[in-house]
Amino acid sequence: MGVVRAASADADRSPKQDRSRATRRRLLEAAVACLAERGWSGSTVAVVAERAGVTRGAAQHHFPTREDLFTAAVEHVAEEWLTTIRRRERPLAPSGPDRTRAVVELLVEVFTGELFRAALHLWVAAADEPGLRPRVAALEGRIGREAHRVAVELLEADESAPGVRETVQGTLDMARGLGLATLLRDDTARRTAVVAQWSRVLQATLRA
Repeated sequence: MGVVRAASADADRSPKQDRSRATRRRLLEAAVACLAERGWSGSTVAVVAERAGVTRGAAQHHFPTREDLFTAAVEHVAEEWLTTIRRRERPLAPSGPDRTRAVVELLVEVFTGELFRAALHLWVAAADEPGLRPRVAALEGRIGREAHRVAVELLEADESAPGVRETVQGTLDMARGLGLATLLRDDTARRTAVVAQWSRVLQATLRA
């Protein structure tokens, strides 16, 4: 009888846990969208809750503070981005100039999307918010290290060779800079030319 009651309790908990996970995910996705569209000053817990279709109380149950919500949101989307990047590794060309160009384009694509725009607003806010700064600095460090590691894997780079580590990191820094330029205007033509040239520089370094 006790086994039956325990099984029934587990069955009752499962739908609740599923709903809780779904609510949490909606809040995270809404938070990223709000940051990208409204910036830090326009993105409050109430605004995010309304966009996610939940009450403010439900939002604060999952994320007690505004800082909890937005740092978790950027981390969540960054993890999804890294997962997507790994999935897209399979159709890449074998080692060589074509693969290098494809990887550079893939990385630049990330820095011209919603995630980068949202993260940028969070980074800027952290510069003026003492309570937010250490959390965002730690988050940026984790994302940066993981992005570098994924870039090395995709490029099949040997970082023991002179200059390779720095050039891979330069690729990420370059992609970030192109993302900033895209915030204000359509920079497609210049971005395409820069990506093509940088891909040749990177390939030469990897080959050497």
